[in-house]
Amino acid sequence: MSDVSLPRLQHIIGSGVVAAVGAWVTYISFTQQPSEAFLFPRLIATVFVILAIWTFAKACLGWTKVGSGISMPQITNLVPGLLVALVYIFWAAKGLGFYTATAIAFFVLLSLYDPAPHTALKSWLKRMIITACFMAVMYGLFALLLKVYTPREILF
Repeated sequence: MSDVSLPRLQHIIGSGVVAAVGAWVTYISFTQQPSEAFLFPRLIATVFVILAIWTFAKACLGWTKVGSGISMPQITNLVPGLLVALVYIFWAAKGLGFYTATAIAFFVLLSLYDPAPHTALKSWLKRMIITACFMAVMYGLFALLLKVYTPREILF
């Protein structure tokens, strides 16, 4: 594996991590009860893991075109978003409820990555409106259209 370039190695590691997470999520969706509540996540997780394993295999076989890899400034730009995602996945979604945690996480991510100035009231209003619209779509999709289970705790 010494002849593998750094960008290709980054792609192999990244796609391997995504494939492992996909396999874990798929396993969880097939083993949790009540099974009816996990019907939609099971479908999505199965498609997700198939695509992730396919991408990982392509990376390992060298069939994927890779660019110059991820630079250190790009990694430091991704770290805050990854930290928000980890807090959301391992604590907030269950502890605060799906919709509350999702609204907070989306608003925080939008605030972190939106290039609009943080000193302008107009940009904060725009972020709040975008978050409210996003949450309305999420609620409509999961609760009304698909009628799937979402983690419910403190608020809803």
